[in-house]
Amino acid sequence: FSKIVHQDGKRMFGTYFRVGFYGTKFGDLDEQEFVYKEPAITKLAEISHRLEGFYGERFGEDVLEVIKDSNPVDKCKLDPNKAYIQITYVEPFFDTYEMKDRITYFDKNYNLRRFMYCTPFTLDGRAHGELHEQFKRKTILTTSHAFPYIKTRVNVTHKEEIILTPIEVAIEDMQKKTQELAFATHQDPADPKMLQMVLQGSVGTTVNQGPLEVAQVFLSEIPGDPKLFRHHNKLRLCFKDFTKRCEDALRKNKSLIGPDQKEYQRELERNYHRLKEALQPLINRKIPQLYKAVLPVTCHRDSFSRMSLRKMEL
Repeated sequence: FSKIVHQDGKRMFGTYFRVGFYGTKFGDLDEQEFVYKEPAITKLAEISHRLEGFYGERFGEDVLEVIKDSNPVDKCKLDPNKAYIQITYVEPFFDTYEMKDRITYFDKNYNLRRFMYCTPFTLDGRAHGELHEQFKRKTILTTSHAFPYIKTRVNVTHKEEIILTPIEVAIEDMQKKTQELAFATHQDPADPKMLQMVLQGSVGTTVNQGPLEVAQVFLSEIPGDPKLFRHHNKLRLCFKDFTKRCEDALRKNKSLIGPDQKEYQRELERNYHRLKEALQPLINRKIPQLYKAVLPVTCHRDSFSRMSLRKMEL
């Protein structure tokens, strides 16, 4: 029983992949998508190698081709004499309300019907670009049966796509960084190496496309489009939370280090103060339109109360 207790959070339930089949050689499988459940910690290269071997034997290695990206497949661009498979790593997907019931590691790995994968893209066709041109496509798949199931392959019955604009991608990235900081800070027992790694990635001066660059790109000017006001404000609040979490993490790290790491701690603190100073003017500026005074209620409160009471009496 003590061994079971120590294994908390380390149960190996499975790894999931989306596999799409394209080409008339597959017959009924053409344009069908499946979610495959593989043994835990299966790498993409492993399942790719296995399926490539299996279908290569069936159709001939020169006929089978694996599509290396996770972009939507355009059948018009495919060779009709070839068979194509596309393999993508997917993760179980839950709505926010579901997370209230899915608390334990077991809850998050049982009765799974929805999976998600993300594809970065830019409007000019490249996968990756500058921060201001980086979009993200989230694809949510729903399977016909829930995992774990008697079969390790279940077909996809529904697909939904959500496109995130560059500022929404930035919001999501900052929320993720903040969550990582919070997790590393409050981990019990504490893991100093993990904490320092997350801190370095957050306040390190040499981080490309780091927090400061994100803030400079999206918060240096108030957007001209009123539709972006709320995104701008949300990102600003994300940065406020992020700087607070950095401060908490630095304080925690200070309590964990030995005398040999004091200089490293001072360097992290210097980097943090530089970052905070540079962020200050960007995250303290509010958009006036979002903070207008609420319009006064025209109906008199007492008369409203009396009216409500009369209704209740009826």
